[in-house]
Amino acid sequence: MSRLIDVENLTLQFDTDEGRITAVDNVSFSLEAGEVMGLVGESGSGKSVTAKSLMKLNPRNAVYGPDTRITLHLDEGPVDVMSLQTDREMKIVRGGSISLIFQEPMASFAPAISIGDQMVEQLLIHTNYSKPQAKEVSIEMLDRVGISDPRTRFGQYAFELSGGMRQRAMIAMALSTKPKLLIADEPTTALDVTIQAQVIDLMKDLVSEFGMGIIFITHDLGVIAQTADKVAVMYLGRLVEQGTVRDVIRRPAHPYTRGLLAALPTLDDIGAPLTPIPGDIPSPLERPSGCVYHTRCQEVIGPRCAAQVPAFLKVDADHAAACHIYDPAGDSE
Repeated sequence: MSRLIDVENLTLQFDTDEGRITAVDNVSFSLEAGEVMGLVGESGSGKSVTAKSLMKLNPRNAVYGPDTRITLHLDEGPVDVMSLQTDREMKIVRGGSISLIFQEPMASFAPAISIGDQMVEQLLIHTNYSKPQAKEVSIEMLDRVGISDPRTRFGQYAFELSGGMRQRAMIAMALSTKPKLLIADEPTTALDVTIQAQVIDLMKDLVSEFGMGIIFITHDLGVIAQTADKVAVMYLGRLVEQGTVRDVIRRPAHPYTRGLLAALPTLDDIGAPLTPIPGDIPSPLERPSGCVYHTRCQEVIGPRCAAQVPAFLKVDADHAAACHIYDPAGDSE
């Protein structure tokens, strides 16, 4: 596999009436072509903001850190995403080399324009297809994602399709430009379990067929266990653990990851009560000092948890965590 994208020291703040708040803090990761990375965490962890940063889709009050680097590796050579300024320059990224599937497709499709017209419009923007060619490619892609009678669906509107079919149409639209990277922002959350399983299988097939990379955003570690090659766990804008899915699921290194896994129901004991993580994720306006998780952590080892930001340290060859537990130089008293 070849490197697809490198994200280094991604820091993103927003200027608000209450002051400047930090949404993403010093996040770094990389993705290979043909690889699926799960980005997990509770609501408010910064997952979607991180993903949108790869396409610079955050609002105008967003302020990127000076050390932020996002490098997209294309056949034509590397692209420094942070150096792109105009909409024309961003076309290579937005909808071209990177496509984004939103959580709720009804918020993504224009209700008064047919599904087909919207698919054709984006192909005319990002490719050299003629209008008839764009139509045929769109219908073919609707068929490939498992939508029955794609020529009829091409002329329909989003409200005429079921939730699962809308989600498939959104995937078809995202894939029609043949992106190198697909960002799926909780694409199965609003779907029933049967359709959810079908969408997951579809995405696996697409990775094999197109060799694209996928960043799969979710709060559900169970879904990640079925789909991803590796996983990055976020909490309040910081990465707290990264590793292969096997390592993170079987041997979670960070107390937060252990808390997320403990909160999952098990088939072995359906009647057992769920074990939620105590407390709530803090507001970005009240960001804790030191380790951002220490206010909810059940494994606090000393005052440095509240005073020092933990380093991201390896706990295995392909497994790392940001926790003072793994810092032999620190004072654990």
